[in-house]
Amino acid sequence: MKITRTKINGVVNPLGFSFEKIIAAWNVEDTKAVSLKNGVLEVSADGDFSQILYKKESAELDQTGEAIDIELSPCTRYFWRVTVVGDNGETATSDIQWFETGKMEEPWEGKWIAAPEGEKCHPVFSKELSLKDKPVSARLYVSCLGVFEAYLDGEKVGNEILTPYINDYETGMQIIAFDVTEQIKADSNLSIQVAKGWYMSNFGLEGGHNFGDRMAAIAELQVTYADGSKDVIGTDGSWKVSKNDVTDSGIYYGEDLDRTAGINEIGNAVEIETGKKLLDRYSIPVVVKEVLEAKEIIHTPAGETVVDFGQNHAGIMEIDADFPAGTKITVSCGEILVKGNFFNENYREARSQFVYVSDGRKETVHPRFTFFGYRYLKIEGWPESIELTTDKIRSKVLYSDMERTGFIETSNAKINRLYENCIWGQKSNFLDMPTDCPQRNERLGWTGDAQVFSQTASYNMDTRAFYKKFLRDLALDAKRHDGGVASFLPNTAGNLAGVGSVWSDVSTIIPETLYNTYGSAADIEEHYEMMKGWVEYMHRNDMEHGDNGTFSLPFQFGDWLGLDGITEKSFKGGTNDDYLACVYYYRSTMITARMAELLGKKEDAEGYAALAAKVKKAILHEYFTPSGRLSCDTQAAYVVALAFDIFVDRNKLIEQFEDRLKRDCYQIKCGFVGAPLLCITLAKIDRMDLAYHFLFNEGFPGWLYCVDLGATTIWERWNSVMPDGTLCKDGMNSLNHYSYGTIVQFMYEYIGGIRPATPGFKKAVIAPKPSMRFRFFNTEMTTAAGKYVSDWKIAEDGIFTLKVEVPFNAEATVTLPRFSRDRLCVDGLADSEIKDDGTVTLTAGSYEISYMPSRDYRCVYGPETRLGELAGDEEIMKLLEKELPVAYGMIKGGDKENANRTLSELPFLFFLGINPDAAKPVIEKICNTMRW
Repeated sequence: MKITRTKINGVVNPLGFSFEKIIAAWNVEDTKAVSLKNGVLEVSADGDFSQILYKKESAELDQTGEAIDIELSPCTRYFWRVTVVGDNGETATSDIQWFETGKMEEPWEGKWIAAPEGEKCHPVFSKELSLKDKPVSARLYVSCLGVFEAYLDGEKVGNEILTPYINDYETGMQIIAFDVTEQIKADSNLSIQVAKGWYMSNFGLEGGHNFGDRMAAIAELQVTYADGSKDVIGTDGSWKVSKNDVTDSGIYYGEDLDRTAGINEIGNAVEIETGKKLLDRYSIPVVVKEVLEAKEIIHTPAGETVVDFGQNHAGIMEIDADFPAGTKITVSCGEILVKGNFFNENYREARSQFVYVSDGRKETVHPRFTFFGYRYLKIEGWPESIELTTDKIRSKVLYSDMERTGFIETSNAKINRLYENCIWGQKSNFLDMPTDCPQRNERLGWTGDAQVFSQTASYNMDTRAFYKKFLRDLALDAKRHDGGVASFLPNTAGNLAGVGSVWSDVSTIIPETLYNTYGSAADIEEHYEMMKGWVEYMHRNDMEHGDNGTFSLPFQFGDWLGLDGITEKSFKGGTNDDYLACVYYYRSTMITARMAELLGKKEDAEGYAALAAKVKKAILHEYFTPSGRLSCDTQAAYVVALAFDIFVDRNKLIEQFEDRLKRDCYQIKCGFVGAPLLCITLAKIDRMDLAYHFLFNEGFPGWLYCVDLGATTIWERWNSVMPDGTLCKDGMNSLNHYSYGTIVQFMYEYIGGIRPATPGFKKAVIAPKPSMRFRFFNTEMTTAAGKYVSDWKIAEDGIFTLKVEVPFNAEATVTLPRFSRDRLCVDGLADSEIKDDGTVTLTAGSYEISYMPSRDYRCVYGPETRLGELAGDEEIMKLLEKELPVAYGMIKGGDKENANRTLSELPFLFFLGINPDAAKPVIEKICNTMRW
């Protein structure tokens, strides 16, 4: 038995963080114990646990999140551990963990400093330290207006990139704390290099803006000596300031590094007042998570030199430089080659370049104060006398330091690539904030994108701390706008960035996602006021428009990039904006009522439940006929109604939805609202056949259309790239957006079959829905409760095998698909435990169950099979040509309507010349045909 994944607030050993809540979580692995007999959680002021500050002993100790209630002091390290006793007597104690507070409300001795007025350089602030001895403990606390890197004797402090990250600049700046005990000497040089970052570079929409016009820094070094005495050295007017050889930088701009410029001292720094509050950090680190080697050096038809990394991603390039003095290398970023040539017009106004001027030194160099999105790099200025080879350039992949928790592997190479595209979309856009894209002049925290992808993201990676930061920034901004939640962050002063349904509902949906995924009400409590504020914002709007249970705005994003709008190139689809607004008004109000009840806020819970009922009644009155027909006849309209259980007659709504899909020739028409929920909704209404159809469709629009055209990330548009390999000419076109990557949630929950039955996965459902489109499908998900596994395969003889793992102190209700006791083989439990309907409740352990399904999965066709699905089956086509030539002609004719007719319809198409008596035996033959 061992205890793993020990975290405080989702972070391993957090240093200098803000701790409004202290929530400890862990997993238990490598044990034969099934359940918890007893557990002890302890917090101490010292590492040998002689000064216990908190202790909880209980058989109900909750590994998904135990709140610790102690009084904290500034700049103090606390130690914690957990001991677990299993029901079989096995015992384990975790390694000693710690968390360390930041400055909290402790007064600062350091002052804000800047370069003298009028100096436009990127400043380097430095101080010669002369300590009385080598410290036994040293902490460096730094913040800045811009982004910074700190150095001791020329060596970088820590491994984080772009500190102090994206902030709510109206509120203040985060403090980043470093443990420099091992790095500092009695006599050291401490320097802080500052660049523009998000704060001061041209950033945002409408031509860009910035949040300030002067770079500045503040720092404090706290050292403790062996005799117990302490010194504090803070930034002030005695620090020197120099011009950096980084001559310009920006998030969109890139970076210019001129080694010939040198670092030239200007004089003393000046102390300034910024009016910025200093906040203990709440961003998790952004670090180099992996390194990509260059795949190929390409010489294009246009005569360009281009490096291909084989993978679209976000990061920074690194070059081994050994050039004559004065050599100027310009590196430009792009996502795609068009007609074999470098292309980055879709970056719009983002320059996205790294420009390096050598002074003749040999070095490995990379940008330090920006990041890029790219697969390809165009290299200009590389000396002809020096060959550019793949070993001289690489790419450092940057994203927030999140643990990977979800894994899927299948027998289908294209689905595997689609899954990896989703993972890379998340890696690329989870750099401190969930952004829309990492490359063009945007890279904003669009809330609609974040909302639809949040559950997928939280299966892929541990997002507990990442989303906590995003929600905190959202709440700070919403508080300034009377509860109105912005459509993107960071937001400019005095501006509310386009409140809108679906987008602003991020304020309720992500907290609910976090609760369902990680299971801790304490996690949600700090977000409750924002949730309530958004519902009240919509309610005030409702009151202003007659108190009818509606929410109406002059502009809504609607079903963004849906294909059923005025034209396929319209920004939004054809689903009524007010309908979607009311549906999400209801959804957010229901969530808030549930969370209020969870938090013991009885009056709020009752009030919001009543408001939700009123809104739902208004939707049913306005958008449904008395008999139960939905008047908004679009894919997205049906999807959200079914997803959120809004209907008069569910069966009638399902019939309408199926009819809509048929009339759309089973092509995706919905955008950011409908598509993320499409396959999940089809699975919920037991139409996995249609869900699989959309997943495997290789035509436009579809997920595999992108894969077939070489995508290595998820695209913003269904047709971001045209079939001839050119980029769609619309001005808004990113090849690295994660929104449509939500198809992976469907893969986890319904193909793999793993989903939570209770918050935090203490109880789970494992109910896979196999198809012969896969020979095997392996799903692994490390949850707050531990690791669940659902691996299934279909053997050549038709035997179905399911392997399941359930973590310690958890249980899963497993539903065996098409269960039959025929040829049943069970490893890990008695077959008598399996009910006749194929359900079985499993406690912790590993299990393997094999049987011959009640209907053979190798019989891949059924009555609902559409004719178009038979086109590639040579044997079936020969059968039709011989025995049902009219049906054969319907398929070969290429008509969309005929291709989407089902086998069950054929006997009724007598008016097209089909003999019903001849059709029935042919259909039966097709349905009994086996494929492997």
